[in-house]
Amino acid sequence: MIKQASIKNITINILWTTILFTIITIGFTNHSVEAKSIQDYEKELRELEKKSSNLQSEKNDIQQNKKSLDNEKNKNLDSQSSVENEMDKIELELDNTQSDIDAKENEIAITTNEIKKLQTEIEKLNEEIKDLQERIKKREELLTERLRAIQENGGNVPYVSVILGSDSFADFITRSSAVNSIMDQDKSIMDEHAADKKELEEKEKEVKEKKSSVEAEKVEQEKQKASLVSLKDKLKDQKAEKKKIKKQLAAEFEELEEESLSLEDEQALIDSQEKVLAKAKQDASSKKSDLEAEERRKREEAARQKEASQKSNSNSSSGSSSSSASSNSGSNTVSKGNGSLAWPVSSSRSVRSGFGPRVHPITGEVGKQHNGIDIAPPSPGQKVPVSAADSGIVTYAGVMSGYGNTVMIHHGNVTTLYAHLDSIGVSKGQNVGQGSQIGVMGTTGNSTGVHLHFEVHPGGYPNAVNPNNYF
Repeated sequence: MIKQASIKNITINILWTTILFTIITIGFTNHSVEAKSIQDYEKELRELEKKSSNLQSEKNDIQQNKKSLDNEKNKNLDSQSSVENEMDKIELELDNTQSDIDAKENEIAITTNEIKKLQTEIEKLNEEIKDLQERIKKREELLTERLRAIQENGGNVPYVSVILGSDSFADFITRSSAVNSIMDQDKSIMDEHAADKKELEEKEKEVKEKKSSVEAEKVEQEKQKASLVSLKDKLKDQKAEKKKIKKQLAAEFEELEEESLSLEDEQALIDSQEKVLAKAKQDASSKKSDLEAEERRKREEAARQKEASQKSNSNSSSGSSSSSASSNSGSNTVSKGNGSLAWPVSSSRSVRSGFGPRVHPITGEVGKQHNGIDIAPPSPGQKVPVSAADSGIVTYAGVMSGYGNTVMIHHGNVTTLYAHLDSIGVSKGQNVGQGSQIGVMGTTGNSTGVHLHFEVHPGGYPNAVNPNNYF
């Protein structure tokens, strides 16, 4: 697009050269009417008609290019809007992902506390296990001692020996009860011993399984958190990429807008050339009519000369020559302006920022080219009238990216630009005179305060030079 803009600048300069050549041709024609014939003017009119036709073709091309540019600008704006919507979605997804990460961290904290509690339970259970093991050990010692006593006393005494060894029935009952009590007690000890062992095994198994389950749950939660963090990083990368694309689209839109403005300026040049060509055709046609009338007059005079005497014929020729010289007087002047620009703000000549590289007041970028001068108001914040620096045609009146409310005026050899206006008082295609009000100073667009940003572009936009050389 930058190359295209350069081509447009070359085209504009060629058009301007053509205009100057046409004007010079017209001036030369005015000075040498007598040297041209009717056939010469007919040829000139044909050439001018051809130039007009070529200009119309160029105008059609410009209109087509403008239409194509407008389509590209609309597509660019649609793309920017789409990217912004995608960025909004990514931002929402980022917020949701962060909420999920926070929730997962809470779950992990709860699980960690649960593991700590289980660890406390395990430590407590270990104490209980020690007690159970101690009881089991004592029972085993008791049972061992009892078995040893039974073995020492003969072991497994038959029940009939208890009866035969009794002195009486009462003694038998007593002996029988004692044996049953001993046997029941031994059985109770054995049952209790088995129950304690079973309880010990079950508690050990339960706590281990529970701890293993909770630890596995924590591992899974950590994995889920890692996945969410990875998703968050990817979303951040996507957001950064979309931001980069949006910045590129914005830069492309500015290039498209500049190219569009170049076409506007080229259109103004063609309009100016059409006016010059129309004037040239009018002059050529007028001169041709004058010559045709002169030819008719000469023929009529020659006829009269045949009927008059030699003296009258001589006097008639002298009068004819005088009349011819008189008919062309007063038509050889060509008006030409001095090309100087008037100061666009009559109430202030204070320049806040000059032309050339500077530190950008908003972005802070060092060495940023400033394509014009910033004229401050008489007092801070005051919104004063802004006037046209010279007479010309308004080629742009509207909002421009970064410049806010902007007016561009084509003056034939230069184009002037007035930016950050609070309001615009002219419209595109309007003819304005030097010093006529075109708007009011303001701070629209990318601006740090009320001022007028003023640019000068010789040959057409964009071709900024220092305005101070043109006042």
